[in-house]
Amino acid sequence: MEKVKLNNGVEMPCIGLGVFRIEDNTEAQRVVETALKVGYRHIDTAMYYHNEEAVGKAIKNSGIPREEIFVTTKMWNADQRNGKVKEAFEASLKRLNLDYLDLYLIHWPVEGKFVETWKKFEEIYQSGKVKAIGVSNFKQHHLETLLKEATIVPAVNQIELHPYLTQQNDLDFCKKAGIQTEAWSQFAANQTGLFEEKILTDLAVKYSKSPAQIILRWDYQRGVVTIPKSANEKRMAQNLHIFDFKLTEEEIGKINSLNKNKRVGPDPDHVDF
Repeated sequence: MEKVKLNNGVEMPCIGLGVFRIEDNTEAQRVVETALKVGYRHIDTAMYYHNEEAVGKAIKNSGIPREEIFVTTKMWNADQRNGKVKEAFEASLKRLNLDYLDLYLIHWPVEGKFVETWKKFEEIYQSGKVKAIGVSNFKQHHLETLLKEATIVPAVNQIELHPYLTQQNDLDFCKKAGIQTEAWSQFAANQTGLFEEKILTDLAVKYSKSPAQIILRWDYQRGVVTIPKSANEKRMAQNLHIFDFKLTEEEIGKINSLNKNKRVGPDPDHVDF
């Protein structure tokens, strides 16, 4: 598994497993156990996903040394609004049954709260209970506001990013600031006809890969970490196998041309949930 080095030196696997919308704990545990079996060493969850406990059980049952698995979870908006940042962190750690986290993220930029929340995140980081801290769904203007007050630069910004929403400006800003971009919904929720785009199907034929693998390779070559969600063992394995071919710059440009600035998730400027 290829890894990236975050701005504090921590190494993060370039591909992980996302577990959003797998709320049944038995199924979530099965999915994570399967992923670890086929080679994943990066699991991304959140308090809001209601499956942290299942993720923790799967990690424990895997027999894989804890230090070999990169675990991310996220703090939900209600905890920001209530000011219960450290309590939320400790509750996630307890549900996961872990001694530390590899990455803890602010899930959404709650207006008027995220700077204050970040200061608490810095304290959690200094405690040694998390190896890296970051944010999720922050646009450039959110990051600019945060960086004016931050002592620690976020290690990661996890955002919706796919060929219909290439996020080039935010990606460029994060690179310049030393923040690793991580993509969620990299396949545009599989509901938009993305896999049928001729650019992707032609490249899939050329490289004997699936359209999903082409997208993941496009992400990788743009310097983006990805966390594709799958409950299918075969597709899980396929999603890991993107390091044996390389897209040309022209091909990356063609995929970039699919951009429509089209979101499948909420706009971070309107966090009313």
